[in-house]
Amino acid sequence: MGNNKELTLKEIKKLIPHREPMLLIDKVKVVKHFEKAIGEKKIKNNDYYFKGHFPNKPIMPGVFIIEALAQTASVLVMHSLKKTADNKLVYFMSLENAKFRKPVMPNSKLYLYVKKKQHRGKVWKFSGEAKVNNVKVAEAIYSAMIVE
Repeated sequence: MGNNKELTLKEIKKLIPHREPMLLIDKVKVVKHFEKAIGEKKIKNNDYYFKGHFPNKPIMPGVFIIEALAQTASVLVMHSLKKTADNKLVYFMSLENAKFRKPVMPNSKLYLYVKKKQHRGKVWKFSGEAKVNNVKVAEAIYSAMIVE
């Protein structure tokens, strides 16, 4: 499994336990093992959260953008470690400096750029940026732990 490997939705489901409607990434390109990856999510006009957020002006909830960044990082770690989601969960531990710069609208493509900042034992810390049309829409620093 080399760098620059693009993982499909089917492969992602083997790596992390998330499932619809909370699986918020469609594919992930592993740019460099243990270091960085790019996730992708096609935002459809019929995504379930748009019914209530907001009915007359639909935008993707910011917390879901952060979750998509975290899922991208989880895929990177699990793929790099050559582990599967069997009997493993990834728990969010912290969120720092989250900023939401522009709304994410239906019928757009969200790109999720994640980069490892630190790793100690089972705890991983990442910085992430979300972009639409190469424009930053959100960013954050976050950490998570892999639990057996």
